[in-house]
Amino acid sequence: MKILFLGDIVGDAGCIAVKKHLKIIIEKNKIDFVIANGENAAIDGVGITENNVKELISSGVDVITTGNHVWDQKETFEFIKSEKRLLRPQNLNKEAPGKGFEIYKSKKGYKIGVLNLMGNVFMKKCEDVFKTAENFLKAHKLKESYDFLVVDFHGEITSEKMAMGYYFDGHATIIVGTHTHVPTNDARILKNGTAYLTDAGMCGDYDSVIGMNKENSLNRFFKRDSQKHYPAKGEASLCGMIVDANINNGLAKSVSSFIHGGKLKNTI
Repeated sequence: MKILFLGDIVGDAGCIAVKKHLKIIIEKNKIDFVIANGENAAIDGVGITENNVKELISSGVDVITTGNHVWDQKETFEFIKSEKRLLRPQNLNKEAPGKGFEIYKSKKGYKIGVLNLMGNVFMKKCEDVFKTAENFLKAHKLKESYDFLVVDFHGEITSEKMAMGYYFDGHATIIVGTHTHVPTNDARILKNGTAYLTDAGMCGDYDSVIGMNKENSLNRFFKRDSQKHYPAKGEASLCGMIVDANINNGLAKSVSSFIHGGKLKNTI
């Protein structure tokens, strides 16, 4: 069972690259299921629209996770209520529309649980993420509730992501960090069989400042005339990880970083 996870899709550059390359990547690598963080997919680089969701799904993405920018496009408040393929962090306040966890069927009929979490450190206020994770694992079990479990931990700091990785080790197929837009070089299988990556990076133009126009970003740092941040528009790199999972125990057999196209050195 091969699962591809893609980091934060940023603006038109990221969406165009997904539409152009993903189906070829799926076929070439024999991918069974695709999850992507889409919280920056909108044209202005923050939030996600209903049209973004439809285009990403038609391009081969099976499930879309999000994070702190989930509500930046106001229309999301409504369409997320009926779009089960779009998740928001599980540990948002209880009144938030949508879901932070869902179970999906792969093309081969396997049940894949996807859990979306958001960190507490340097992030928008949300419920205690470790308590949320604890409650989740009390209610769900690998190979009983689902065949595989993928956790997107949308967080700012490395230590919080690593700690959560160890907490889920042996209880999830994959735990992967998102949010910082820079891919880390630490993809590995933890002691009890869970594939881990601190940050998947982004699907966007890396000739930028984390996906945003670099000249405008420099002007903002220097407090010169500048505009609201807007995405860079060059060729995007698709970044993430590929995990081959064991159908018998739901744990990882192999894991590798994934980079395709754009300015970064490609892995395939």
